[in-house]
Amino acid sequence: MYLPPHFAETDRSILHSLIRAHSLGLLISGSEDGPLADPVPFVLDGDVGPHGRLQAHVARANTHWKHIAANPEATVLVVFQGADSYITPSWYETKRETGKVVPTWNYAMVQVRGRCRVIEDTVWLSQQIRALTSTHEAARTEPWHVDDAPPRYVEVQLRGIVGLEIDILDITGKWKVSQNRPVADRVGVANGLSAGEPTSSQQGMAAMVRRFDGTGQV
Repeated sequence: MYLPPHFAETDRSILHSLIRAHSLGLLISGSEDGPLADPVPFVLDGDVGPHGRLQAHVARANTHWKHIAANPEATVLVVFQGADSYITPSWYETKRETGKVVPTWNYAMVQVRGRCRVIEDTVWLSQQIRALTSTHEAARTEPWHVDDAPPRYVEVQLRGIVGLEIDILDITGKWKVSQNRPVADRVGVANGLSAGEPTSSQQGMAAMVRRFDGTGQV
């Protein structure tokens, strides 16, 4: 990933927060026929090793896991995409001053690399789906639990999946959030994004831009 120094995010807590907030990662690995890529929901354990550990599962019918199992020493890549937004030059103070501006795209992204272990143990798989479900059901008034389903049904479902576990060897964050613009332009971008739809990705990007807009407000 092309990473100019002013766009590099190295704070581990911030990188982990993006993974947890945008946990559908794009799992990429190599095969004899070329790259393989699948969107997979991950659970992050941030307390394992220097960078954390990712756990997930895929359908047994998905042959991606077989390619990973056949190459246990190969490195896989997982890409987590955070907030993003088109940035119009109309938000820049520089547009009014000189007109020498062009559109761009702001985004936040985390890329993770590590070796992936394939796991078929049903106890591990049961724990993984419970962790995944608990994470995403926690905010609901009446959260669904795995035990709400009939035990026999759950057993059958477990036989249809395969686990994946990645100890993170390298984690890279790119926060392209207008840091390269003058302060007045950053303020204009944050204000312009904030004026958009209240639940859109623009609001998340506005908060990121404000980390660098010179106002001290986040």
